Amino acid sequence: MGKKLVIVESPSKSHTIGKYLGSDYKVVSSMGHIRDLATTGRYGLGVDIENGFTPSYIPIKGKGNIIKDLKKEVKDADMVYLASDPDREGEAIAWHLKDTLGIDDDKYLRVKFNEITKNKILESINNPGKIDDNLVKSQETRRILDRIIGFRLSKLLQSKIDAKSAGRVQSVALKLIVDREREIEAFIPEEYWTITAHFDDKVPFDADFFRYKEDDVKLETEEQADEVLNNISDKYKVENVEKKNRKRSSKPPFITSTLQQEASTKLGFSAKKTMSVAQKLYEGIDLGSERAGLITYMRTDSIRLSDDFVASTKKLIEEEYGKNYLGSVKVSKKKTDNVQDAHEGIRPTSILRDPKKIKEYLDKDEFKLYSLIYKRALASLMADAIVDQTTVILNNNDYKFKTSGSIIIFDGYLKVYGDYESSDDKVLPEFSVGEDKITKDVEKEQHFTKPPARYTEAKLIKELEELGIGRPSTYATILDTIRTHGYVKMEDKKFVPLEIGFQATDKLQEFFSDIINVKYTSNMEEDLDEIADGKLVWVNVLREFYDKFEPLVKKAFSEMEKTPAKETGEMCPECGSPLVVRKGKYGEFVACSNYPTCKYIQKEEKHEEILMDCPVCKKGQIVERKTRKGKIFWGCNNYPKCKTATWDKPTGEVCPKCGKLLVDSKDGIKCMECDYVKE
Repeated sequence: MGKKLVIVESPSKSHTIGKYLGSDYKVVSSMGHIRDLATTGRYGLGVDIENGFTPSYIPIKGKGNIIKDLKKEVKDADMVYLASDPDREGEAIAWHLKDTLGIDDDKYLRVKFNEITKNKILESINNPGKIDDNLVKSQETRRILDRIIGFRLSKLLQSKIDAKSAGRVQSVALKLIVDREREIEAFIPEEYWTITAHFDDKVPFDADFFRYKEDDVKLETEEQADEVLNNISDKYKVENVEKKNRKRSSKPPFITSTLQQEASTKLGFSAKKTMSVAQKLYEGIDLGSERAGLITYMRTDSIRLSDDFVASTKKLIEEEYGKNYLGSVKVSKKKTDNVQDAHEGIRPTSILRDPKKIKEYLDKDEFKLYSLIYKRALASLMADAIVDQTTVILNNNDYKFKTSGSIIIFDGYLKVYGDYESSDDKVLPEFSVGEDKITKDVEKEQHFTKPPARYTEAKLIKELEELGIGRPSTYATILDTIRTHGYVKMEDKKFVPLEIGFQATDKLQEFFSDIINVKYTSNMEEDLDEIADGKLVWVNVLREFYDKFEPLVKKAFSEMEKTPAKETGEMCPECGSPLVVRKGKYGEFVACSNYPTCKYIQKEEKHEEILMDCPVCKKGQIVERKTRKGKIFWGCNNYPKCKTATWDKPTGEVCPKCGKLLVDSKDGIKCMECDYVKE
């Protein structure tokens, strides 16, 4: 065979794979998708609804030269290997490449790999297949669905309430946030009291009142609490001591959603950041003597581990920790019934690449995430931890108090994963049934029940996954969209809906409650899975959806009330009508409410908020600026002589390491330039 061409999505991946395949192969990158739906035709959908939902594709803006270069490479090749990612999106990219580049059926092969290591790449190249048309149709159906719902509902909300966008999954996620906020607003706190006895024993401990005689008691008023205090003495008799061994099992390897959740709670990473860092670890890191992908593919719903990885990891556990640390293999091909493309769980490509051994080649975030993935996979194959748990009941005139504690008697998987596990284990003194314990320090305390908590990123991702809404690989984008489009704000890393978020949700529920809901969205995911399995015809799914959806859209355009523009309190100097705030392409502006009869627009007075002197050029000042599209950034007003600029707001401080600006980012206060992070 002559010249062999391999096409992958990213330059980083092509660089890594190119080193493995040698001079017989040329590895090039498509830079992701090369084309997408057009915005022509009815409603600008790029879909011919009347003729079987036929999609119309055009090159993505800026990809013209890439397509031209790829066509030349394909023309010169004897065989083309389409090596995009091993999921539906990757399958669709492979199909678009084949179709756009005009590759004949006998001139291409489809290769898939879950990890970018030399052995797996060579194995995949030597065992190629063809494009899976069912997977492609499933992805294409999803894309068409999202285009129809997104374009039609976004246009509706833009025209009626000045909202930016709506979406099949996005709007359901927003509804969850809004519904939770309304639960919080409607919540009525209930008073309750607790009584705690503090014992200054050899090992101090506390015991909480919970029962009178054989009945559990909830103290609802201070009077009830005082009644208990008035009826007890300072002497407590040990009534019962129960000891039992309890096992704590390790969790399975990460899937996409659990990785996003754990990275959020343990590392403080946003879902978007987690996926970005994981992508780098997957595509390949220069380790000095070699370049290698450090983790398996990070978009997966499977917790399965390969036999080779299990064998090598068990060997390491036995050698490093001992045979008693070996656990059973937690093998499962599918985590739920609604699983896409079950591959492997997210794991290190080699258990021999201990994070500490390669720390010098990783930046701070890469090291943190790799360590988390490595230790989770390692711990999943280790033995259960064994905890000696003790529960003690103390009796005081038939008023029962309880204390409990535990001691880890075998750490098992906690040996490697203990730093990521929270524990409230506490040590108790030795107790004997019938012995007396004396205390004079008894405390009553008032409490109020709390409303349900707002969603953090981790909690919302978990909720979306459990409800079967969307795909874990899309969660990062969805959560970022509802933030950047102004539907929510973040307070203490929790989602708080803004007024426009309430409005958008209410309007959609008024007209589209049968479609923008958890059940319908989850059922649609199941239909997409069945298309991927060849059990449903894609066009039939789209037709059934559209025949239900489009009449609702037309009704909403006709009947949904338009929110009036907000008046400024000033009058138009040209016609005397009220001035109102409108939204345009580049942000808000003030104009006459009598438009289009009167086309007066108030000129915006330019003002610059000066934050600090520029530490880079020493001549200008750092001020708040706006892009042409109205997005705020901060930069030096000595531009273009000084090009210092940042999207994150500067704190007014200077980095002690490099002298550039310190900024307040999602990941904390850090330098805009180097890796310095303020503790």
